[in-house]
Amino acid sequence: MLIERKNAADFCEDLRRRGKKIVFTNGCFDIIHAGHVRYLTAAKSFGDVLIVGLNTDESVHRLKGANRPINSQADRAEVLLGLKAVDDVIFFGEQTAENLIAEVKPAVYVKGGDYTLETLPEAKIVQSYGGRVEFVNLVAGRSTTNIVEKILGVKP
Repeated sequence: MLIERKNAADFCEDLRRRGKKIVFTNGCFDIIHAGHVRYLTAAKSFGDVLIVGLNTDESVHRLKGANRPINSQADRAEVLLGLKAVDDVIFFGEQTAENLIAEVKPAVYVKGGDYTLETLPEAKIVQSYGGRVEFVNLVAGRSTTNIVEKILGVKP
């Protein structure tokens, strides 16, 4: 379900009270592809409930450039929630997910293998309350950028 940001902390506290292990990841998820599905499926395997922090349209625009996002945040959330691995989605508009992670306090924070503990600002927050960070290998050649370039004829 789509969780309002203002309710995120209480929602997650209720999950923990019910004995659920929360897994959290975040991203733009602009054009869902096989790499995303594999990544989210792997993320879900670390716990009971997978919550995705989804960048708002404004934050995707700041991160990815003038022509992004391709799909609106409402559409991106609907597609994510249609995936078997994803339980809940929370929008966030900050540059990083640090503040949202401090509210959600997941047992496991998952990011792609293109990050390290040193390059992931959210890692310090997760570790500060005893959570752990897991990295999932990316699927080579699968990215929204590659799809957009192919559509535009920039890439064969």
